[in-house]
Order: sequence, then structure tokens, then C-alpha cells
Amino acid sequence: MSAIVNTPRKGITRQEALQRVLQGIADDGQGYVELRALLEEQFQSILRHQNTHLATLAEQIVAAVERLDGRRRQRVSLATALLGAKPDMQQLFALLPAERGAAAARDWAALEQMVLECKRLSARNSEFLTEQYSTMQRVLHGEDHTYAPG
Repeated sequence: MSAIVNTPRKGITRQEALQRVLQGIADDGQGYVELRALLEEQFQSILRHQNTHLATLAEQIVAAVERLDGRRRQRVSLATALLGAKPDMQQLFALLPAERGAAAARDWAALEQMVLECKRLSARNSEFLTEQYSTMQRVLHGEDHTYAPG
């Protein structure tokens, strides 16, 4: 019989906790695919100056990030319950049978790459929006230093 793990919600078996972590990783994989698509769509909307669509996309992006963060918090909670303070995912994967642990480690590495890619796309979009806004401000209001005495 598996030991009971004390989680914030209720006591669950170690096996159930591990399964929830693995399912969360799989769900996050799909979640990051969706987030990446939203970030690409956001970039195209920025290029086309589709402000109304940008507002809709911003809401969808926030909702997607909130779902991802909720699963991340659950994963941290479960991993902490299984391994104690400052859990390491590789330690968690070592609790699994060898093949399953190796597959989970690969899925985790892929997830980490998706996270980095989405961060890169988000930064790109933010920088482009900021640059676009700054350019529009200069066009509409001129340069501050254009007529400054020399």
C-alpha cells in the first residue's frame, strides 16, 4: 500500500500524487502549445494594428497563463509533499519506474524549452509593442529634442 501524502486539499496516495504531477506536465505541454499560438497571433495582430483583437488576445493570454500557473502551483505542492522542502523534479522522476521516469524527464525537458520559447515570444511582442507606441508618440507629438537650443 502506498503511503498517504498530505497535500493542501486532502491526503492522497503517493502514486496518485505522482500521477497528478505527470498529468500536469502533459497538460502544461498542451497549454504551452496553445499559449505559443496565442503569442504568435498577438504578434500578427500587432503588425496589423488590430487593437480590438489585441484586447481579446490579451484576455486569452492572461487566462492561459493563469491555468498554467495553477498547474505549476499544484505541481510544486505535490512535489513538496512527496520530497520535502525545495523538491527537485529529477528526484521526483527517480521515484518512478525507470522507463516511465526517463519519459517524464524528457517531457519535463521539452516543457522547459516551451516555457523558454513562450517567454522569448512574449518579450518580443512586448518590445515590439513598446517600440510601436514610442514611434507613434514621436510621429504625433514630435521629438522632445527637435527644437531644443543647441
